[in-house]
Amino acid sequence: MSNREAPPFGIKDKLGYMLGDVANDFSFIFASTFVMVFYSKVMGISTGMIGTMFLVARFIDAFTDIGMGRIADRAKTGKSGKFRPWILRMCGPVAIASFLMYQSGLQGIPYGAKVAYMFVTYILWGSVFYTSINIPYGSMASVISQNPKDRSSLSVFRSMGGMFAGNLISVVAPLVIYYKDAAGNQVVNSTNFTILAGIFSLCAILCYLLCYWLCTERVVLPDKKQAAEKQMSVLASLKEVVGSRALLGVILSALLLLLASLMSQGLNNYLYADYFKNTQALSLSAMLQLPVMLILAAVSTKLAVKFGKRECGVAGMLLSGILYVVIGILHVTQVWVFIGLVFVAMIGMTFFTMQCFALVTDVIDDKEVITGKRDDGTIYGIYSFSRKIGQALAGGMGGWALALIGYEELAVAQTEQVARGIYNISTFFPGVVYLLGAAVLFFIYPLSKRRVESNAAELKRRHNS
Repeated sequence: MSNREAPPFGIKDKLGYMLGDVANDFSFIFASTFVMVFYSKVMGISTGMIGTMFLVARFIDAFTDIGMGRIADRAKTGKSGKFRPWILRMCGPVAIASFLMYQSGLQGIPYGAKVAYMFVTYILWGSVFYTSINIPYGSMASVISQNPKDRSSLSVFRSMGGMFAGNLISVVAPLVIYYKDAAGNQVVNSTNFTILAGIFSLCAILCYLLCYWLCTERVVLPDKKQAAEKQMSVLASLKEVVGSRALLGVILSALLLLLASLMSQGLNNYLYADYFKNTQALSLSAMLQLPVMLILAAVSTKLAVKFGKRECGVAGMLLSGILYVVIGILHVTQVWVFIGLVFVAMIGMTFFTMQCFALVTDVIDDKEVITGKRDDGTIYGIYSFSRKIGQALAGGMGGWALALIGYEELAVAQTEQVARGIYNISTFFPGVVYLLGAAVLFFIYPLSKRRVESNAAELKRRHNS
């Protein structure tokens, strides 16, 4: 059922939804890229312990993400909609919790206290507050519009927001938190780390508020409490949802995408500092991703409409996977050559990144066509959990890999052998994972262009009848 009094879908919704992901990533991407640097190089916590903390947090997320999805599904629809109110309620808590993670003033406390503080603040941010705002935000896409083309546009704009925030963080953060000592080594400025985290938290609140004000929910979903005959137990609902091959495909592909991209982002801090010894080049590398984003933003929706989101995603992941493996084989030593090759390799995965959120709304529609029921929040909660698994594996495996090759957390400079190990992990690992992602989309995810169009037509017929 649609809200006929709502204004038509337009640029306000796209910009608002984009700013919602900008807000998310002022804490999410900052944490994914730099929290391990802060914990290891500022607080002096071992990378193995950091990796363990990531996995513990993801275990907790298995309950909080899906639980928040159920809460959002069962929330009563008000004047502001079903999912929008959560953005207003939780923007402050998530920003404050993010800031608390980066308190350099505590680096002098005992090691055990540092570890305890790391666990508590990280879990409070990621497993509680970030979950309580990200699940409703992601679920909101399916009620802003029921048109597949509009949803594809929302996915593109959301991805543009994430890439804008990610590039801003990747450009600004290295310039602010690193400085070069007399020997030419890249050293972290711990005070600047904390100040930057506070600035990003304030920016997140502003962007969340703009998202709330600019977006409109148009698809009115029946309240679960008013549809008692359709209520199911949590376990029965999860069994029905998880049994979807489409959901399995989108979960696996998203997990692999994040595992490869976030591990690359996290290890880039070590790659440019310890292998290339040029963190300014890291900032330039991030800036060069903007042209790719702008070009693909202009054409990705058109390509998805013409050829299909799944079909284009397979091609994109294949391109990135092959090129990253080639870069690993070449073992480039010139930083500018490396940046140029990675620039080309990023094109494929960037396309899939821009469309992956639209795949979730396609999965929600597919489930409704098959079962006659919608579980927007629950499905997005499961999807969000899979993304956090990718984040945790990226952080955990990154930390364990650094420990395995002999990385010294507090050493000013690393050995040549360790530096070569960082290069190999940063290239071969994402290459293989992107290739696996292409295989998942091709062999497991079933929602081809024809099936998505058929589902949209069927739901339009049902909703109008």
